[in-house]
Amino acid sequence: MSGGISATSGGYATLAEAIASSAKLMNRFNTLTGQASSGYLSQSFAGLGDTAATALTLGPEISGLRTAQTNIGAALGPVQVTQNAMTQIQSIASNLLAQMPNLNGLSPAQIDSVAAGARSDLQQVADLLDSQYAGTYVFSGQDTSNPPVPNPDQVTSSGFFTQISAAVGGLAANGASATAAATLLIASSNMPGTSPFSTYMSQATPTLPSVSTGDGHSQTIGLLASRNTSAVSAGGSTTGSYMRDLMRALATIGSLNSSQIKTAGFAGLVSDTQTSVTNLITAMSADVGDLGEKQANLTSIQTNLSDTQTALNGQLSITQDVNMTETLSNLTLMQTQLQASYQLITASSGMSLVKFLPAGA
Repeated sequence: MSGGISATSGGYATLAEAIASSAKLMNRFNTLTGQASSGYLSQSFAGLGDTAATALTLGPEISGLRTAQTNIGAALGPVQVTQNAMTQIQSIASNLLAQMPNLNGLSPAQIDSVAAGARSDLQQVADLLDSQYAGTYVFSGQDTSNPPVPNPDQVTSSGFFTQISAAVGGLAANGASATAAATLLIASSNMPGTSPFSTYMSQATPTLPSVSTGDGHSQTIGLLASRNTSAVSAGGSTTGSYMRDLMRALATIGSLNSSQIKTAGFAGLVSDTQTSVTNLITAMSADVGDLGEKQANLTSIQTNLSDTQTALNGQLSITQDVNMTETLSNLTLMQTQLQASYQLITASSGMSLVKFLPAGA
């Protein structure tokens, strides 16, 4: 009888061991299944063991790099729109300058044609200064939701133009110097009803937006409609802003008429305008060049941030990502072992006490 009891005890011990072993295999199988599904070694930092600290450090750093790249990408769009608009504005300024030497020799009809062209160009400049990117005005500084030039299509009926036109109309009586001084004063004004710019752009110091480039650093970006960014406008006949100077020059030429071609001050006013346009083109080119350098710098920073992120992603992958090939192979092996374990349990469970008891007991 004792031998039977011993065999029975051994049978149940074997069954218990088989069940315990199967439970371990099931836990390992579930772990591998989760890893194969998520691609991660663990769904929590606690499960990463010694590499958890590395993952905790790299995660926020990578997130910061990604944010900085997004910020730069969002800034580069408006910059490109600004550059495109400036290319057209520079072309308008160059074409105006090219006409200056010939104005004194034109016929009255030709003067009227040039004036009409200047008025059209003034309206185009106003329209270009209201260029937008994704609903924001790129020449508005930090006041991106409002156009820097309200009602650009009506600029030739604005106080800015009509006041300059009135000053040019008095050329015969006042002479070239006084007329040029009057148009300069008008173009420099920030007074409502005179300034062609918005309230924000008419203040003394409108400011540029800035973009965060990561690690607490930022860079201003863009150009302003009413004032220079970094360039200094040279010469005595300047408002200090190449854009104001250009609009003044276009309004001045746009206000000339055929009857003034014989006026004594005509040549002097044209000469003053020519000098102003020459200088404003130089200042404009300097600001455009500076913007191009900032654009290239931001692109370079964005590339470096991307390279750094790629490297850190590689480090993070080592700490938290599974080797998918190895994991799937282990999962298949574990599934086979688990099936074998179930078969063993099934076989062991057939060793009941009845089989070890004498017949008829």
